[in-house]
Amino acid sequence: MAQASGASRRALPPTSYLRVFEPLRAFSDADQRLAVATGRVNREALEDDSAAAALARLTRPASDPFPHHHTEIFRRLVTTSWDGAVNTLYCPDQLATRTILASEQLDGSMRPQLLELLVPSAARAANAARVDRQRFTDDLAHLHTRTATWGIPFGWLILVHEDDEVDIVEDGEELLSSRIYTPLNQALDRVRYAAATLAIHAPEMDLLDELAALSEWLQLFDKESVVELDYGRIATLVWPDDSPHDLRLGIESLAESDMTGAAASYRRLSNRWLAVRQLARAN
Repeated sequence: MAQASGASRRALPPTSYLRVFEPLRAFSDADQRLAVATGRVNREALEDDSAAAALARLTRPASDPFPHHHTEIFRRLVTTSWDGAVNTLYCPDQLATRTILASEQLDGSMRPQLLELLVPSAARAANAARVDRQRFTDDLAHLHTRTATWGIPFGWLILVHEDDEVDIVEDGEELLSSRIYTPLNQALDRVRYAAATLAIHAPEMDLLDELAALSEWLQLFDKESVVELDYGRIATLVWPDDSPHDLRLGIESLAESDMTGAAASYRRLSNRWLAVRQLARAN
């Protein structure tokens, strides 16, 4: 259980993250040096600094949510294998690339007038001039982090099980995040099994396309990687969370053609996240 100071995190919309941590050998020589250097920073101090920087970008007098003069940072994860070996894995933040992708997603989801207010064209043009195009292309092909605001996609929850390793992050008695870890090969097995089951028993479900995309994405990484599902501040709304368990039972029920059991699992899942969706709409 980790302790942290979460003032800046509380001020941001509740966001969850799906990250892949890879062995050092998966990165270029330059990135390996960066990973070792920045990976020494305490994880919770890094999260606090990242949240504070995001808040500062969002509250600039001149609207400009893009990072300026940003140096890549890496999160570090230390794991112990079944034989007692200690492994150190890294996940690049890739903030510059992720902010561009986020702005492009906004471009297709809101009115042009509102988009111009939140992400002015002048800010986008200035950011395009700052971006290292080769770095952007490389990051885009090998993006380590996915984000979701006001919720967790059900596909992400299929990757983890209730008995996986969990890290609870608190500020005093306040919950800041819950993080679940699973080896990449297990996550791949789970997503492939779920996708195969849905393809046979419920091919009309939108979740099937999401699982196919997740499977393709996970195959980009080193086989000894670890997947982290970081609930972020969403944890305060749902933790302890039985969603991975309900999803697993639902998929198993479908595989056994138990439609009643599958429907019951999905009902529990939907009811649990309904309150979160209502909060998002109210916000």
